Amino acid sequence: MSKLIGLVAALVVAVAGIGAPGALADPAYKVLVFSKTAGFRHDSIPAGIAAIRDLGTANGFTVEATEDATAFNAANLAGYQAVVFLSTTGDVLDTGQQAAFESYVAAGGGYVGVHAAADTEYDWPFYGGLVGAYFASHPAIQQVTVRVDDPAHPSTAHLPAAWVRTDELYNYRTNPREVAHVLARLDESTYTGGSMGADHPIAWCQNYRGGRSWYTGLGHTQASYAEPAFRAHLLGGIRWAAGVATGDCSGPPPSSAVQAEGFSSQSGVQVVDKASARGGKAIGYVDNADWLGFSGVDTAGATGFSARIASAGAGGTIQVRSGSATGTLLGSVTVPVTGGWETWRSVSTTLAGTGGGPLYLVFTGGAGSLFDIDEFTLTRGPAPTPTPTVTPTPTVSLLSAGRPVTASSTENAGTAAANAVDGNTTTRWSSTFTDPQWISIDLGANRSITRVKLTWEAAYGRAYRIETSTNGTTWTPAYTTTTSDGGTDDLTITPTTARHVRMYGTQRATGYGYSLWEMEVYGT
Repeated sequence: MSKLIGLVAALVVAVAGIGAPGALADPAYKVLVFSKTAGFRHDSIPAGIAAIRDLGTANGFTVEATEDATAFNAANLAGYQAVVFLSTTGDVLDTGQQAAFESYVAAGGGYVGVHAAADTEYDWPFYGGLVGAYFASHPAIQQVTVRVDDPAHPSTAHLPAAWVRTDELYNYRTNPREVAHVLARLDESTYTGGSMGADHPIAWCQNYRGGRSWYTGLGHTQASYAEPAFRAHLLGGIRWAAGVATGDCSGPPPSSAVQAEGFSSQSGVQVVDKASARGGKAIGYVDNADWLGFSGVDTAGATGFSARIASAGAGGTIQVRSGSATGTLLGSVTVPVTGGWETWRSVSTTLAGTGGGPLYLVFTGGAGSLFDIDEFTLTRGPAPTPTPTVTPTPTVSLLSAGRPVTASSTENAGTAAANAVDGNTTTRWSSTFTDPQWISIDLGANRSITRVKLTWEAAYGRAYRIETSTNGTTWTPAYTTTTSDGGTDDLTITPTTARHVRMYGTQRATGYGYSLWEMEVYGT
């Protein structure tokens, strides 16, 4: 019961902005809410604006709302830490306004997309990447279970693992998990009308071209903006996009996919331009018995195959062959009808055959166009390795927890240096608003240092050094950067013997001081 009471209390503080003893307020900042529509207009827009104004009043940020697209100019946008696209629809910005917003994002600005923000600017590729996925369709408003993928992000940390609510539930043209960090998804088994299958993201975030992007597909109904859980969800997204709250929004690892249009030989297919395809092109007009050859893709050791496909035609099968279009069959995968030529899905299969030549993909099925293929990945099994000689490995552990710590300055009594080693990511050390500044940890004895992890608050160091010392007087640089972008800097350093470790900041990224939730030192 005590855990439940604590969760409810935390939710009330987050939504209503009720201060708790020792709570640290965000730096003051401004948010622009943009709700222009050139298509369907949601009657929940006024409720959404009012809710965001309430959140701003309770949580220390200023909200300005507009439907005037001329607000999208460099001078005006520079005053906002985040811009909320609140159920915008259609083409809402002209070319000059789009360019201004692209520059704003590139300079570190934050974007928050709510619901129909995914039904906006279909002909602007930058925006398509920023929002993460475009709207495809939706069933009737109904109850759904939302499954939380990231229980740590400020926009989902307050939610139960299974969040039951009622809303209009979007299907998307592509799965944003391919490009973004998914925060929550819809459980399609709990409602009717979903078209994305077992993996149906509904909220996600990403670091995008220098800025931050957070999106939620929820928020269609007026009632949504009166729900404490949804309001806290929205607040967490705004705070993260504005850069005042931390959260892991790293995307998927870089793709090793091969673009299908990069073939070396082919029969029957055509390269087609597609804005929704990776690289803007795909293979289309695929008929029965057509094929593609890839002289630079060796099938040796291949154990799996996956491809990104779309079909409003007949669907069919992709055969994976080695050496030629009639060579050894390694495996095959069924391609379903996805519902549209812009509705992409991923299909995959294991490969049981043994190959040793270039890759060929052979397409089979009924009459007419079968499907389009955008890109594919060939998975290879691990290479055999000799059995290693087992030697004891020293255990790497956290060395800095609770150790004595000193700093060049503190902003105030509530931001003492010891807060950076207390293991509590809601307390912080912050310095006065000048350069340079430092914070130093005494490990008590010489230890072998291999890793330092800095978890920055919104006020972070753009340029700093990690320095080590055996005596606390003579310091040696172990790591140097001039391009930190805040968040979490998890640094692996060459093993160094030292008793003292410090962060020495030489350039602040904001007008505030240096501010660390935690500084962790690892080693043996």
